[in-house]
Amino acid sequence: MTTTAHDITYRLEQKRRVLADFPGPKSLALTERRKAVVAAGVASSVPVFVADADGGIIHDVDGNSFIDLGSGIAVTSVGASDPAVVGAVKEAVEHFTHTCFMVTPYEGYVAVAEQLNRLTPGDHEKRTVLFNSGAEAVENAVKVARLATGRDAVVAFDHAYHGRTNLTMALTAKAMPYKTNFGPFAPEVYRMPMSYPFREENPQITGAEAARRAITMIEKQIGSESVAAVIIEPIQGEGGFIVPAEGFLPALAVWAKEKGVVFIADEVQSGFCRTGEWFAVNHEGVIPDIITMAKGIAGGMPLSAITGRAELLDAVHPGGLGGTYGGNPVACAASLAAIGSMEQYNLNARARHIEEIALGKLRELAAELAERSVIGEIRGRGAMLAIELVRAGSKEPNPELTKTVAAACLKEGVIILTCGTYGNVIRLLPPLVISDELLLDGLQVLASAVKANA
Repeated sequence: MTTTAHDITYRLEQKRRVLADFPGPKSLALTERRKAVVAAGVASSVPVFVADADGGIIHDVDGNSFIDLGSGIAVTSVGASDPAVVGAVKEAVEHFTHTCFMVTPYEGYVAVAEQLNRLTPGDHEKRTVLFNSGAEAVENAVKVARLATGRDAVVAFDHAYHGRTNLTMALTAKAMPYKTNFGPFAPEVYRMPMSYPFREENPQITGAEAARRAITMIEKQIGSESVAAVIIEPIQGEGGFIVPAEGFLPALAVWAKEKGVVFIADEVQSGFCRTGEWFAVNHEGVIPDIITMAKGIAGGMPLSAITGRAELLDAVHPGGLGGTYGGNPVACAASLAAIGSMEQYNLNARARHIEEIALGKLRELAAELAERSVIGEIRGRGAMLAIELVRAGSKEPNPELTKTVAAACLKEGVIILTCGTYGNVIRLLPPLVISDELLLDGLQVLASAVKANA
């Protein structure tokens, strides 16, 4: 029998509290220590240091309590200290912390692969490889596609984000802060137009028509016989939580299959119950050739994976895939526990419930602000939701308002994240185990911040 978030017992009190001297003296002192030793290029959006976290709450070192509507960028979907994950990690470290699967293998790696082969879309024979980060998973998915097809070109899309390594920077669309002055980038990467319904010049264009637009450009500029892979986020993350028009993804997948192109779904941010399905491609019945995963896969422990058609992954010669820490035994134990919690608490249903609550409140807010016309669009699926903010009476992005709203929420004890190619999107990624009461409190603070600053 499954349970719900209402059945979860939280270790920490699930209430926000911000003291008058926020940020407090301990966080300020740690900030000074940080400046002296941590590279300036590593930025943090919240000026406090965490002491504890549980459910939907983050406690800082000065005694403040924040509602977490970011989940460490969609990582702590089962909470930041899920008892099952904590117990599995403790159990694992008492035996061994590392042996390297490429030297002396262990059951946990195999068990995680079994679970991913079971959960990912399609009933075809699959193989899985484990890595450490989302970018590493993407790099290896492209490696597999190039080797298996004997082709070089890789197609990515406008507004995409795929990582910070050299190849994944090439795949990523946004220059600052991810690409500026870090080139030259990996070659044979081509960018095509995304389906972005809110910003289409022709608002009537269908998903299938938007896919045909991209396919025509691929055929004209590259030629399908040269394309190894098409890689796409089913819901774009950093680009602005862009949900392509219905039919866009299926049309691309059909074309890829016809042309022998590997269709890679980058589900690093959208996977593991985040959108109300195990993976976002499930919403339209798309079955990728390879799927990349990370973030929510292991309850906060560093782990990533690619799962794909057996004939693709088995085409790689022995030793061609791997890594010293890939599939670390402690991370594997955490992943198995996190997946167990997702199933126990039915977090797909929980994500859909969060969507119902949040969209209702956000649409009420949009109706209240209709005359000011600063909310361009509310979009998303499950617990992956966004508000795109614009200048009054236009579709011109409003990054200044977005930044102001995020700061106002933080001052009241609510952590929200921003994103978007133009920096004008508020993204909501609450832990899937957050209580209704805490979620509603956070949404009320967000609504008040938008109304006060619009």
